[in-house]
Amino acid sequence: MDIVRSWRETPPDVQGAVLAIGNFDGVHRGHQAVLGVAKAIAAAEGRKAGAVVFEPHPREFFAPSRPFFRLTPLPVKLELLEALDLDVVFALPFDRALADLSADDFAEGVLGKAFGARHVVVGYDFVYGKGRTGTVTHLAASGEAVGYGVDVVEPVQLGDATVFSSSAIRDHLSKGRVREAAEQLGYWWRARGSVAHGAGRGHGLGFPTVNFKLLPGQDVCHGIYAMRVHHAGGRHDAAGYVGPRPTFGVGEPALEAFLFDFSGDLYDQTIEVEFIDFIRPDEVFPSGEALAAQMAKDCEAARTVLASVEAHDPMRQFPLGAALATRTLDCL
Repeated sequence: MDIVRSWRETPPDVQGAVLAIGNFDGVHRGHQAVLGVAKAIAAAEGRKAGAVVFEPHPREFFAPSRPFFRLTPLPVKLELLEALDLDVVFALPFDRALADLSADDFAEGVLGKAFGARHVVVGYDFVYGKGRTGTVTHLAASGEAVGYGVDVVEPVQLGDATVFSSSAIRDHLSKGRVREAAEQLGYWWRARGSVAHGAGRGHGLGFPTVNFKLLPGQDVCHGIYAMRVHHAGGRHDAAGYVGPRPTFGVGEPALEAFLFDFSGDLYDQTIEVEFIDFIRPDEVFPSGEALAAQMAKDCEAARTVLASVEAHDPMRQFPLGAALATRTLDCL
């Protein structure tokens, strides 16, 4: 998959593509529907299928001091888009120059002239241009003026009429509703980080853990989870924890995972953690011994959940869920 990181200079071999446009944070099933329309049009016309995304997320650009829950930082998003078999992604730097482009300049100058788009696909609520003045109606008129077609994808819903939404997925994860988040994503949500040295308390309790900090803004519900941990050597089931470790005093929230049937050293290695299910909320214990006794119960609960998912993984019915089940991501 080709990655283009500028809207001013476009290699000739990626011009003339069919492009889906959006932030695509999470690359959830609604996003996948938009991308699927672009892929179908590209296949019918014998053209490349691609996406246009923005980095950083516009919310981060306009409010840099306010932590924002990124479901998929750019490297993860690019890997997911590649797993969906796109040919090219325009990962545009969202800076002051791009933010100040008028709707006409973006629709006609960038999409039409710089990218030479032959067809553009967007979601029903897509807006663009300085002051968010560009609408899907404006986009269609601009496309007609410079020579590309426009398809608008209407809301994609679950069976209960819930619209797929990155905001809803963030809300699910912030409240421990891991399975509801996965149902909207079409894969188990993942967090990635570099394993750091901890205080060694887990080892002293008989449950040595791998530890890393979640990204700023990744406001995941504090508590115990059934997890799967991916590392360079493979994949291991795990019982994991997110929180500030209140039994030992107030600390910075971190992610800790006790890998089942594993012995080794993962320090300074990049790992990726799948959140499979929420076991229980965080709580304070009167002693380390009481915490260790509960951790043993948590591990048994996590093993039961993970064995059930291994036997019948509901995410394998979806394109990304199936792809990620058999794929090692590039960073590992």
